[in-house]
Amino acid sequence: MSLTPLPRTIFNEDHDTFRAAVRAFTEREVVPNLPRWADQEHIDRSLWREAADIGLLGIEVPERFGGGGVKDFRFNAIAIEELCAVGATSIAMGLTSFNDLVAPYFLALGTDAQKQRWLPPMCRGEKIGAIAMTEPGTGSDLSAIASTAVPEENGFRLNGSKTFITNGIQADVILVVAKTDPTAGRRGISLLVVEDGMPGLTKQGPLAKVGLHAQDTAELHFDDVHVPAENLLGELNMGFSYLRGNLPQERLNIAVGSMASTNRVFDIALEYATQRQAFGQRIADFQANRFYLAELATEVQIAQVFVDRCILDAVHGQLDDAHAAMAKWWISELYLKVVQRAVQLHGGYGFMAEYAVAQEYLDSRAATLYGGTTEIMKEIIGRRLVAT
Repeated sequence: MSLTPLPRTIFNEDHDTFRAAVRAFTEREVVPNLPRWADQEHIDRSLWREAADIGLLGIEVPERFGGGGVKDFRFNAIAIEELCAVGATSIAMGLTSFNDLVAPYFLALGTDAQKQRWLPPMCRGEKIGAIAMTEPGTGSDLSAIASTAVPEENGFRLNGSKTFITNGIQADVILVVAKTDPTAGRRGISLLVVEDGMPGLTKQGPLAKVGLHAQDTAELHFDDVHVPAENLLGELNMGFSYLRGNLPQERLNIAVGSMASTNRVFDIALEYATQRQAFGQRIADFQANRFYLAELATEVQIAQVFVDRCILDAVHGQLDDAHAAMAKWWISELYLKVVQRAVQLHGGYGFMAEYAVAQEYLDSRAATLYGGTTEIMKEIIGRRLVAT
């Protein structure tokens, strides 16, 4: 008798209906195209429009701006989970980044005019959004960014570079983090909307990555880009606090994706171990391997319970930065651990590119890096613990 995972109780019938729609979309539009997208290092723009047709884009965006009008992170989580469940982590990063990394800033900070200008075409999949935070010389240290947006007549003069930007090559609307007061440190950071085609904006890539080959990742360069004053999002010099406010949702996005991928890899490893024969018995029947599987099954189940609690906290507006950091680092590190064991259980076949665990081995490595490294997550948690 097999061990049945604990039932997940956070979803209702509406969520189940949406999951079925996303699953059908994924099986129909995503799975057959994954190899081709990996070869071309980006997904087809048409996928954005097809995703919009089933309500996968702009889930929380009000209907008057073209979205679903449902403020419930469980729907966001379902979109992430169903894509990662078929090994489409690259696609999950690209599509769901709009829901969790881009749209929240426009919703929280944009004027009605700004929302009407940018949100509808992104919700329809006609335009692609991106957020540009990381720089070549700063990594996770957002307060040390060097890009500047010097105020000038009717706007700002933007100079600098950004790297590791998801959807960077294809992006039409880019939310750029820059210093509008270089002398004020983190208190001088603002958010500016840069649009594709603005003079002085150049894109380099897709960047050659170890894994996540179907995901468009780019480096962006800004050389005296004039950004109109009406493209300032939120208040001047308040950007750092805005970023801190939304980073928990970004990190939960990563945790949810890592969790779904972890479940997928464990299931693959378990199936292989119970079918593969060695020395006259299944490799799962060797005590060492049974212990590996028992340990992983326990940790995966515990992790899923914690992730589901964080999802509910996000639904109720109660997810804080420390618990989001806990979820992000713990689940992403568990993902790596499970992948390592899965490869080992596969033996030589785990090193063969046509096996799913080999691709997961490549794709998983970035999970502990983007959205803030594991070390940064521990720093966030540690500072909260010792705060006075």
